[in-house]
Amino acid sequence: MRTILLLLGLVLAVGLTQEATAQVSKAYAPDNLSGLNEADRVRVIEREYADQSNGRRIPDDQLEFYLDQIRSGWRFTDIKNDISLSLGGTGAGWRPVPGRPGPGLGGEILCESRDRRPTECDTPWRGVARLSRQISSARCSEGKDWGSRPGMVWVSNGCRARFVEDDRYSPPIGGGGSPIAGEVVCESHNKRYTECRSPFRGDVELVRQFSDRGCKLNVDWGYRPGVIWVKDGCRGAFGPARGGHGGNWHDDYTVTCTSDDNRYRTCAWTSRSRPFLLEQLSRAACVEGRTWGYDPRAGLWVDRGCRGRFGVR
Repeated sequence: MRTILLLLGLVLAVGLTQEATAQVSKAYAPDNLSGLNEADRVRVIEREYADQSNGRRIPDDQLEFYLDQIRSGWRFTDIKNDISLSLGGTGAGWRPVPGRPGPGLGGEILCESRDRRPTECDTPWRGVARLSRQISSARCSEGKDWGSRPGMVWVSNGCRARFVEDDRYSPPIGGGGSPIAGEVVCESHNKRYTECRSPFRGDVELVRQFSDRGCKLNVDWGYRPGVIWVKDGCRGAFGPARGGHGGNWHDDYTVTCTSDDNRYRTCAWTSRSRPFLLEQLSRAACVEGRTWGYDPRAGLWVDRGCRGRFGVR
């Protein structure tokens, strides 16, 4: 009898030790997750899902749902229990709570660069995108780690974030208002660089200025065939030049910029016009927004082995 009691005591002790170990393993996750920043919330949820699923990765929509629920008052215990139910082997898989919309609805999309690889995500809008919420701990810098064009958002270098249409900046490339026939309205809101598509192939002039800030040719605005650009708060209506002052794309200024050893590199760009890839000199692809780009503050940049000769048109 004494031997049996001793064995039962050992079994009980082992069970308590395992339970204590399990509790200690959750020390990385406070029950109240609202005090954590976004990246730490993601880390906690991903780790809990991996612990319960033998290392599997949590689906994006499920992760996004839990992030939303934290803002609605869910605690770590609620998320842990829901993960357990979703992995319960019912075959139904995970579904959002009835009555709650799933993530990505309402004109918002999630785009993620896994393993730091460039990724493109379709968008339901055609205008400029805006980063609404960064989820990754990796940097999401516009122009280097993410960008957009009509119908698409791209991310790279580990950036993971939610994006929405940015209706503050209009008209984007592909747009351009025309309140009067033969004119294009182009506006730089919040001093942001903006391009507007135009029907003009020749010289362009500022017909009417709407902004209080200056609109100086080749400083605050410029053009090339089919496109007008503005920045630094310039807003105005543009039309075909009547006197002719020489197209600003006729410029012999060029810069060769090289990403040595696949590293990110910036090159000085002193022209007032935006750079364009005139000639790719590397075997590695030179794709605007992914392996090369232009930031008015940082200058011309190249990455991932791109080597090219850049100029203006």
